[in-house]
Amino acid sequence: MSRAQRLLDLIQVLRRHRLPVSGAVLAETMGMSLRTIYRDIESLKAQGAHIDGEAGVGFVLRPGFMLPPMMFSEDEIEALVLGSRWVAERTDGALGKAARNALAKIAAVLPPDLKTNLDTSNLLIGPGQTTSTGDTELPVIRAAIRTERKLRIGYLDGSGRTSKRTIWPFALGFFDRVRVVVAWCELREGFRHFRTDRINRLQVVDKRYPRRRQVLLKDWRASEGIPER
Repeated sequence: MSRAQRLLDLIQVLRRHRLPVSGAVLAETMGMSLRTIYRDIESLKAQGAHIDGEAGVGFVLRPGFMLPPMMFSEDEIEALVLGSRWVAERTDGALGKAARNALAKIAAVLPPDLKTNLDTSNLLIGPGQTTSTGDTELPVIRAAIRTERKLRIGYLDGSGRTSKRTIWPFALGFFDRVRVVVAWCELREGFRHFRTDRINRLQVVDKRYPRRRQVLLKDWRASEGIPER
């Protein structure tokens, strides 16, 4: 177990105890020597953790302490790498670049042992077929979702018919073959799903739609029978 992982686990154990817990109990819980526990507690204090107590009395962690963002577990590192690689390969250019930049920023502040895990991760993203919609449209759609703006679109359905819609986009789904905008459609007065490769015209309306996107997402989940996370 890496030192960073050990410190993270120790913080989690301390958080489970509202009253002072002895070093012996911490050592047994962690499977470590008492000497290592005392040394790690001092390391956490040096990083800003407010741990009250002393050897022979017990230790308690004051509420509110958050570990620095570089303190990830090994599984969390692998999840970050895998997720970033998927985004870089499966989304638009702007989002892919952002994923690579985010991973580089994380790598810059990781302790050496965890940075090695990040650089040598063997979790790979397999090749997949995607339907490109261009690097200009997806960032516009994502920006409309973030700012809760309406979109006017021209949409080509599966039968080749084109319609004009005003929609309230609140989610964007990425699949191997298609990307799908989840939105409230003013024309149909209900939730609809629009494949981005079938959108042939796109205009942002400089007007917020009347409901919050999180409320729309919750109502859409309920309508689709999708449980809340």
